[in-house]
Amino acid sequence: MDDLNQLLLGFQVALTWHNVLFMVVGVLLGIVVGVLPGLGGPNGVAILLPLTFGMDPTSAIILLSSIYWGALFGGAITSILFNIPGEAWSVATTFDGYPLAQQGRAGEALTAAFTASFIGALSGVVLITFVAPLVAKFALRFGPAEFFGVFFLTFCSFIGMGRENKAKIVASLALGFLLAAVGLDTISGDLRLTFGAPELMKGFDFLVVVIGLFGVSEILLTIEEGLHFKGKRAAIDLGVVLRTWAGLPRYWATLIRSSVVGMWMGVTPGGAIAASFMGYGLAKRFSRRPDAFGRGEIEGVLAPETAAHAAGTSALLPMLALGIPGSATAAVLLGGLMIWGLQPGPMLFIEKKEFVWGLIASMYLGNLAGLLIVLATVPVFAAIMRIPFALVAPIILVVCAIGAFTVESSRFDIWLMLIFGVVGYVFKKLDYPLAPLVLALVLGDRAEDAFRQALLGSGGDLSVFFSNALVSSLMILGLLLLVWGPLGDLRQRLTRRGGNDQPPREIAGSGAS
Repeated sequence: MDDLNQLLLGFQVALTWHNVLFMVVGVLLGIVVGVLPGLGGPNGVAILLPLTFGMDPTSAIILLSSIYWGALFGGAITSILFNIPGEAWSVATTFDGYPLAQQGRAGEALTAAFTASFIGALSGVVLITFVAPLVAKFALRFGPAEFFGVFFLTFCSFIGMGRENKAKIVASLALGFLLAAVGLDTISGDLRLTFGAPELMKGFDFLVVVIGLFGVSEILLTIEEGLHFKGKRAAIDLGVVLRTWAGLPRYWATLIRSSVVGMWMGVTPGGAIAASFMGYGLAKRFSRRPDAFGRGEIEGVLAPETAAHAAGTSALLPMLALGIPGSATAAVLLGGLMIWGLQPGPMLFIEKKEFVWGLIASMYLGNLAGLLIVLATVPVFAAIMRIPFALVAPIILVVCAIGAFTVESSRFDIWLMLIFGVVGYVFKKLDYPLAPLVLALVLGDRAEDAFRQALLGSGGDLSVFFSNALVSSLMILGLLLLVWGPLGDLRQRLTRRGGNDQPPREIAGSGAS
């Protein structure tokens, strides 16, 4: 009951006229970010984060989260009308969304996608509303050893449960730890890895790195690919919306199943990409018409959109409750909170109640505003895709440079942004994941501080990380997740090898008979 009272207080904060204005502006900017090539949710939030400097933290986080909701909706427009995934998790939406557009049912496909996105995001927000306070209260029992256990669990789960090559995940994490170590050591006061450069005394600024890794690298990739946009036109009228909504109850099982999958994959490091493909695969598996998938099946649009948006929203749960981002966007928002002087984690629910519950209330309102705005403005935003990228790319690059310069008013940061843009480009070309790098950059120094504080308190005795049931459970679970992925890969290889060996034995047996 107390949580509901706090939520009502949050709605009072979110419904002030200036926060509603920031919400609408954020959604509109987010849809543009989602539609434009070379951008996306994490990129747009990172690039526009400097706009929030000097703002009230509550208004700032409402603006940034609304940009994220708008980007999620905008990605569906490009996937369905142009067969170009606006985000990596929108790939599964193209399987049936674009065939529907080719059949002249683009309005129906877009309405289904937007509605599914709203349902998935709403399920994630409900999860945050009721689970985050419980997690935060439980986390108040944490000391340095327990916090290191949480960090250890996060890093191990990224390695063990990540879909990418395990060695590449480890390499990305290692580079992130190395970048996090640059600058002044908060415990000993020593300078590390600065090589005499005074600009590096404070370390690599998170925002500069993220703008380069995400924004600039995507521009370089898009320029290399030389995208040309030819898509289907779409207009959504009230009749199409009402007809599509009337048919949605038939897919209630798909919507619930995809929401559950998305929430689980959002809280764990599975992510929205895995959630979208899992939601699509399960929908096809349980469908009465599996052969229709890939040819223009509405259910093939509903399932991945619901799962992806439930995962993208649920990823904010560990960020708010524990200070551990569950996605690249959550990592960017985590960096924003720290820039505004807020420390994400359990104490946030006690010290900054208005901020937390105002953010949660804005999630409900922002998704509803996003659904209404995107339904009304699809033709306008679809037309943005027809602007030549040669005109769009320089504008995006200038915005990135302004964002990097704004952090410390330093030209050195612009050069760093470009360097990390090249690093991000190389990582993407070589298929190295960027999320582990960002995670290690954000949490690396905090994990190191927790580790060293725990050892200082125990006199250097490593058994402190197994000194009670809570920290022991975290460490053991982390170790199990660390080996889970490699053992699963080994089992699959042995199974395939056994399958390859089977046919010759059958042939030999038949010959003997």
